[in-house]
Amino acid sequence: MLAAIDIGSNSFHMVVARLVDGELKPVDVMSEKVQLAAGLDEAGTLSEEAQQRGIDCLRRFAERVKELPRSAIRAVATNALREAANRHEFANRAAAVMGLPLQVISGYEEARLIYLGVAHTLADDTGRRLVIDIGGGSTECIIGERFESRLLESLQLGCVSFSEEFFPGGQLTDKGFQQAKMAAMQELLSIRRNYRRMGWQSCVGSSGTAKAIKQACIELGFSSGPISAEALNQLKAYLLKFSHTDEISLNSIKPERKAVLPAGTAIMCAIFESLDISTMEYSDGALREGVLYDMAGRLRHEDVRERTINALMKRHHIDSRHAANVEATALILLAQVSDSWQLQEHEFHDMLCWSARTHEIGLTISHNRFHRHSAYLLQNCDLPGFSNTEQQLLAFLARAHRRKLPKDEWKLLPEDKQLPYIRLSLLLRLAVILHRSRSKARLPAFKLQADNQKITLSFPNEWLQHHPLTQTDLESEVDYLKSIDYKLKCS
Repeated sequence: MLAAIDIGSNSFHMVVARLVDGELKPVDVMSEKVQLAAGLDEAGTLSEEAQQRGIDCLRRFAERVKELPRSAIRAVATNALREAANRHEFANRAAAVMGLPLQVISGYEEARLIYLGVAHTLADDTGRRLVIDIGGGSTECIIGERFESRLLESLQLGCVSFSEEFFPGGQLTDKGFQQAKMAAMQELLSIRRNYRRMGWQSCVGSSGTAKAIKQACIELGFSSGPISAEALNQLKAYLLKFSHTDEISLNSIKPERKAVLPAGTAIMCAIFESLDISTMEYSDGALREGVLYDMAGRLRHEDVRERTINALMKRHHIDSRHAANVEATALILLAQVSDSWQLQEHEFHDMLCWSARTHEIGLTISHNRFHRHSAYLLQNCDLPGFSNTEQQLLAFLARAHRRKLPKDEWKLLPEDKQLPYIRLSLLLRLAVILHRSRSKARLPAFKLQADNQKITLSFPNEWLQHHPLTQTDLESEVDYLKSIDYKLKCS
């Protein structure tokens, strides 16, 4: 059994599904309108009221999945928390309620997961499809084929944020609608040319806004299924007959969805016009389903993060033989201290591997301070499969693998990650030192012992004396580790 929690800007969703012969069979679905984005002020601070609405919802979700192992649940947050200056405050409260970390994902990663969710709910055809997902704070546009996305983009267009800006207090005016549409079209200019050039054979809408527009058009007799450009214009005209969102008469739409329907319709009109869309089908698959299928893939050892790291190595011309040697040695060191340092979780194994493979990507910029360049790239590149926190942790390991240990960056890590990741960084540092000469000769049998902050690294008799570069580097390492109150002894 697996569960995915989608903490959106407008709604929170949870799907619990059973994995049967590689297929996910939903057994329970929960959704609540929380409108987290509505709680963001001009400074980007999430209000206490909005946070409490979210925590109350997550408390109900947590009760439903309390019997599932924490490894079978994944909670992801999108644009509202990406924008919130106090995101960590909410994330810590949410983690305490759910008993698992809340992962704030990038817009690029959100788009990838949305496409994955949509692709698994549609016929497995061979044509390209354009997927549009209008959320509360952002809109994801993806072109893909079968289960692979080709173009991904996350735009700052959301039905909640646009409602507040162009339809304040629920007031409906033609001027406000046109301003919302033009603002959306301006944002779409950045992707219009590339998307039209690639092209697609079918268009699909996902999530609440597309569903509400489809339901409204069917109820009003404007369409019998797919959303057409003509039906969209008729819906616009119908909505503008009212002066307030409370007056909108649609039995198939919940009151809280009616409040953001005009803004969502304005954004959809802009998308249809900018990308020259004639019709759009609707898919029940979305981000939460994508999270489930991504989790299922990891269970089958089809982790997209592996592909991401391999692509990154290729793009930055990493010395793969050297990276493999560093990785192998780092894993030997990990195996020797995993019990004493409490590093048994699979996460630590994976992150140490990926940091060993990518710690030198900064060399493509400059050898001078390349560890800083590596950290910057890992923190700021679009890395499919990785959450923002995972990128932060990977960047920290790259930054900390040589020279002075970065205390300021270390203190910025989530509190529960600080101890294990400073210890992982020490293992990576030792592995890098042992392979600095890039020699093809095999290392001797060495032994690492750890007792809290005391580390002993032992080599065969007189080996260090015959390898003066390694000996000198380890002597320097003794001094570096003193700055964080760790004592290294080599013999």
